[in-house]
This record gives sequence, C-alpha cells and structure tokens, in this order.
Amino acid sequence: MVFDVDGTLYHQPPLRRAMALRLARAHILQPMRGITTLRILRAYRHGQEALRDGPVGGDLALAQLRFAADATGASPATVQATVTRWMDEAPLDLLPAVAFPGMQSFVLGLRASGLRLGVLSDYPPAAKLAALGVGDLFDAVLCAQAPEVGVFKPNPRGILVLLERLGVAPSEALYVGDRVEVDAAAARAAGVACAILSSKAGRTADGCLSVTSYAELRGVLDRHIAMTNELRGAPTQ
Repeated sequence: MVFDVDGTLYHQPPLRRAMALRLARAHILQPMRGITTLRILRAYRHGQEALRDGPVGGDLALAQLRFAADATGASPATVQATVTRWMDEAPLDLLPAVAFPGMQSFVLGLRASGLRLGVLSDYPPAAKLAALGVGDLFDAVLCAQAPEVGVFKPNPRGILVLLERLGVAPSEALYVGDRVEVDAAAARAAGVACAILSSKAGRTADGCLSVTSYAELRGVLDRHIAMTNELRGAPTQ
C-alpha cells in the first residue's frame, strides 16, 4: 500500500490555519516582511500546481523555486530559506495534533501484517513522517522532486518508481490519497487501485474507492480479505 502525505495522513485545513496565525504573530512588528513571506509561500504553492503537467526530467525543486522567484521578485535563495522555515520546519510540532484519527494505528496494523508499505509525496516527507510517529514504518519513501521522478502527480512516474522499489506490481497495490484530480488520476494512469480519503461529498472517481476515515478504510479492507479468503476456501482471520 502506498500513501500520499499532505491531506492524506493529516488534515491540511487546520494546519494551514494554525500556520497562518503563527506567521502573523512572528511578523506583528514587521508587517511588510510578513506580507512578502506570504506572497513567496503562495507563489511557491502555485508553482507546484503550474508544474503538474510539466515534462518529466530536470530539477523539479529548482523549477518550483524559480517559479516563485519570478512571480515575487525574490531571489531563489530567499525563496528557499522562506520555504525551509515556514513549510518544512515550522509546521512539524503541529502535525501530531492534526493527524487523521486512527492513521497511526492503521499503518502499524498494516506493518504488523507484513504488507509492503510506501510513501509518495510532492515534497521530501521524512521529517513529517517522523513528526506523525510513522517515520520508521515504511519500506520505501519517495518524493516527486527526487531526480529519478522529476514530475508531480498526476503523472504516474512517481508511483511506478516507488512500486519498483517495493518489488510490487501495479495490480497488487493500493494507493491512498486525498485529491481525485491528482491522486486518483495518477493511480489510474499507473494501473493501480486507489482510495480517496475525504470528508467532502462527491469526491469520487470512476473505479476509485471513497472513504471518510481510516476506520472506514480498515473495514473495507477487512471485508475484502474475508471475501477473498472465502472464495479461496481459506479460513478468515
């Protein structure tokens, strides 16, 4: 099973609200600097979306930095420092409080069952996984900015590279994400089954499972295992 990170292992909206408050407090005596920081972060995120349909190859991280630099007039070094502080480091202590209920126990259960586990994120995920308490539970961890990927989802390359590292065929895998237009599209292009975790109604795609919680996903998997064992004549567990 392969997991997305942002919006899949934790709730993004409350994290973003908490980070907006933290950013405002940090710049209360320097409001113009705060506005500049906000513009850089927004441009960097917009760059991520703008580059989703880009070609495979090249330095994806550098391309995103340059996109934000061009959009704001800041230097790439300033963009990098801002992103490192406010997107990579500052949110880490907030992640445990916004993790999806049951996520950690769900992953622990999968690990205990012997299932091969992987993570595919748009950004380097190691620090976030550690903060969420699941940093040592995955067999392979990969991000879109890695040289061997070099493209964001919905391009399926990241999923396929990760599955190759796991030694698993696409037909044997399930990808868990939170965005139909990105995660479900990437999974479909890779030939991988997909589950979309979302509390929003209508967040479904053809052939894609939609669940609202890890408890619901656990129930679906348990029923699937029981049905498969019954068809094979094996005892259910």
